[in-house]
Amino acid sequence: MRPVRLLVAEGNPPKMRERHAAVSGRTPSQFYADVLAMLAEDLGVTAEIDICFPADEGANLPGGDLAGYDGVAITGSGLNLWKAEPESLAQVEFARAVYASGLPFFGSCWGLQVAAVAAGGEVKLNPQGREIGIARSIRITDAGRGHPLHADRTEVFDAPAIHSDEVAVLPPNATVTATNELCAVQAAEIRHGPGVFWGVQFHPEYTFAELGGILTRYTPVMLKEGFFREPEEAARYVSDLVALDEGPERKDVAWRLGIAPSVLDPKIRRTELTNWLRSQVLRTASARGRA
Repeated sequence: MRPVRLLVAEGNPPKMRERHAAVSGRTPSQFYADVLAMLAEDLGVTAEIDICFPADEGANLPGGDLAGYDGVAITGSGLNLWKAEPESLAQVEFARAVYASGLPFFGSCWGLQVAAVAAGGEVKLNPQGREIGIARSIRITDAGRGHPLHADRTEVFDAPAIHSDEVAVLPPNATVTATNELCAVQAAEIRHGPGVFWGVQFHPEYTFAELGGILTRYTPVMLKEGFFREPEEAARYVSDLVALDEGPERKDVAWRLGIAPSVLDPKIRRTELTNWLRSQVLRTASARGRA
């Protein structure tokens, strides 16, 4: 079986991804690529993964175009689409090119927002505030029941998340497949031109250590917004997340943070990514004689 070729688009401009790597050890795109490679291996295939940087001025695709890939994924980002910054708008144009290619397309958090705007939707600051840490009680919608994006998911589940923006106006030909009280669009399928996008507002790719690294960077914001009252409280929360990463059997820590067993299991946590690889990428690669 031939390797599948994937392209991961980094959602952050240079300074943001460098700050991320300084705490977490890897840029979001490196981390995303590593997770996709591991999930592909679990499905019995090898993945060759390139990384591109559409937020960077003058950035080019590694192979010159999208034709050689079997799927494209966009990471999270610290940018805000409603600010209409050049780094954001460049990624919207990139997403339109992915749609036009007809390749399987996936995005987490920022990736969902970019794909929605590229197809004619709108992203705004969530009036209910930031969703950070663990997104609670995400519910599969009627339209999402039976959708292959959520195959093997329970009807209600929790997931790692961090975002202050939301898809406020859906583009045409969009189907919301999951929702919760804080964010109406927790997952969606978007059809635009010849392309089909599957995306989630949460982060199925995260480990607890990765989440802890991000919350370390966000601690000043979280103190300001009232998530923590003291820096020491934030440090304890992050320490608990790292402890869970090292020992998911730590019932005491999981209970203290209110984290369900299904969230502790990385295979369940990454359900949507695995389903995209299986149902979209491998099927497309097989049809093209690449797998």
